[in-house]
Amino acid sequence: MDNRLCFSSDNASGAHPSVLRAIENANHGYSAAYGGDGYTAQVLDKMRSAFDAYAEIFLTFGGTGANVMALGSTTRSFDAIFCADCSHIWSDECAAPQKFIGGKIVPVMSHHGKISPAEISQSLGPSRGVHHARPRVLSITQPTELGTLYSLDEMKALAEFCKEYDLIFHVDGARLSNAAAALDVTLANLSHQVGVDVLSFGGTKNGAICAEAVIYFNRELAEHAGYIRKQTTQLASKMRFISAQFDALFSHDLWLTNATHANEMARLLADETASCGIKLLAPRQINALFPILSRAAIEALQRDCDFYVWDEEKVVARWMTSFNTTREDVQRFAGLIRATS
Repeated sequence: MDNRLCFSSDNASGAHPSVLRAIENANHGYSAAYGGDGYTAQVLDKMRSAFDAYAEIFLTFGGTGANVMALGSTTRSFDAIFCADCSHIWSDECAAPQKFIGGKIVPVMSHHGKISPAEISQSLGPSRGVHHARPRVLSITQPTELGTLYSLDEMKALAEFCKEYDLIFHVDGARLSNAAAALDVTLANLSHQVGVDVLSFGGTKNGAICAEAVIYFNRELAEHAGYIRKQTTQLASKMRFISAQFDALFSHDLWLTNATHANEMARLLADETASCGIKLLAPRQINALFPILSRAAIEALQRDCDFYVWDEEKVVARWMTSFNTTREDVQRFAGLIRATS
């Protein structure tokens, strides 16, 4: 390892020590495979308590796999899924949903990563019966790919829209913990209490290694979920090690502590560089900043720090913090940024 800074992704961070200890604690003796173990039963109850709902929960180990499972279990090959034009399922999952589902994904024009009932309604268009794919799912990302947040009222409005048009409301919540921390609400507030039917919930970006979950608040939609999880290769044989990670995250609200810290480090980075006059593509709300920079500045900064160029044409970078980003990391990076301004 070198002394380079890393602000590329919260996926680049390691695992939280409590997660590693939980895995080690589970690594004793024999335990039933494929989720038939006591660790899994215990953590599912703990997660239901955190979400304040008796939901059907299926643990997985990949974010794309969780989305494919969630969407594949609620659609058929003649169905359409509506999502933001920057959403992960549209732009970053190598057409995995279409491959496994066989249906159609319809991108909807977004503003700062968010979509509203008005834009979705335009994308629905008039019905032509069997000549059109059947509108079936509305999928949003909370927080969005641009680090912005849907308010509770905005989510309720989307849920009402789904009811009106008989759509299933799915949320890609790979960073839902960051959203809950930023909005100062509970996980229940951000899910079934605002009308979400199915949630892809992420742990990996919040201090775990391979820990995701698909949560069905509308339990009727989970009828075939177990089969879909197996077909999409998301059924872990040694499930107890995924369960142990979630057990750590949901003990003493570690999920919230980690997310709050990541958000705070991004706020600190924004504050430390405020005097540089850098414009952001979207407002900072979670643990991500999207600064508009010069190509020279990007080249200079990338000599000492890893981060992504989000939009080559507009010269937009993405700086992300995580649960183990330190104040010293932020201040060192901020010093480099100021030196290029």
